[in-house]
Amino acid sequence: MSAPDAARLKRLSMRSWRRGTKEMDLILGPFADARLAAMTPETLERYEALLSENDQDLYPWVTGAMPAPAAHAELIAEVAAFLRSRHAAAR
Repeated sequence: MSAPDAARLKRLSMRSWRRGTKEMDLILGPFADARLAAMTPETLERYEALLSENDQDLYPWVTGAMPAPAAHAELIAEVAAFLRSRHAAAR
């Protein structure tokens, strides 16, 4: 991995862990730790766009309380599935 790629992954990880609301920190932080390194450049672009959204919008999308916009639907579904699997493993 080149230095710019490593710096980008580190930046995206930090943005995932320091969202502004603890709930989204605890959802996106572990997701980023587990999945960022394996993401394609296209998925990283979409994830970066997702991180630009407000937490007040992201949380209901991830929890299924509101439908996610089409531009984010696939990635939100992946985050939600990751969240459900972590929650099930913790039981």
